Amino acid sequence: MNFEKPLVRGRLVKRYKRFLADVVLDSGEEITAHCANPGSMLGLNAPGSLVYLSRSDNPARKLAWSWEIIEADGALVGISTAHPNRLVEEALLAGLIPELSGFAGLRREVKYGKNSRIDILLEGADGGLTYVEVKNVHLMRQAGLAEFPDSVTARGAKHLVELEDMVRAGHRAVMVYLVQRPDCSELDFAADIDPAYAAALKQAMAGGVEAHAIGCEVTPEFIRATRKVVLRA
Repeated sequence: MNFEKPLVRGRLVKRYKRFLADVVLDSGEEITAHCANPGSMLGLNAPGSLVYLSRSDNPARKLAWSWEIIEADGALVGISTAHPNRLVEEALLAGLIPELSGFAGLRREVKYGKNSRIDILLEGADGGLTYVEVKNVHLMRQAGLAEFPDSVTARGAKHLVELEDMVRAGHRAVMVYLVQRPDCSELDFAADIDPAYAAALKQAMAGGVEAHAIGCEVTPEFIRATRKVVLRA
């Protein structure tokens, strides 16, 4: 995924109300940017951190600026939850997840379950369906180890139950965890942050739901899924 325009650099003043962030640009101008991330962003919101923003020319937008990347632990980390579905689609088309190769069709945001939409639906040549749910990951509390989630996610646990239902119905169901940082080789699940999610994942996997993790290269020019990440589940 290439950014349409060069990102603009600045320093984070503060993140607040979850979806807002004040930033001082390198030009000296202070602006308010949209933060497309509902999580806690634990470890990724320290005032003074180097950040990169995109700017939209859409006059209908309330905020022209969007926060895309932060520098943390010596690495660039993608923080926007607006991109993971596209990044995983690109990874699937590139064959980065061999276990999910050979599909004949790919659709995004398809209705299923109880008032839900599956992020990606893969259609096999034989008519078989694979339901793929994507989760964004950027928490790192131990060097080299990504963790999910960074806050309680009842919605995430609901998705696991619905994926298990798809397996019972004779379909394939897969979680793909997209690690938007280059410095993690493994992924674990933060039971201390959300024990209910960790338990739901364990149950879902016992019921046939598959799980994979992939890591990204993050730059001010592009973000790209480049490698498999070892899952500790």
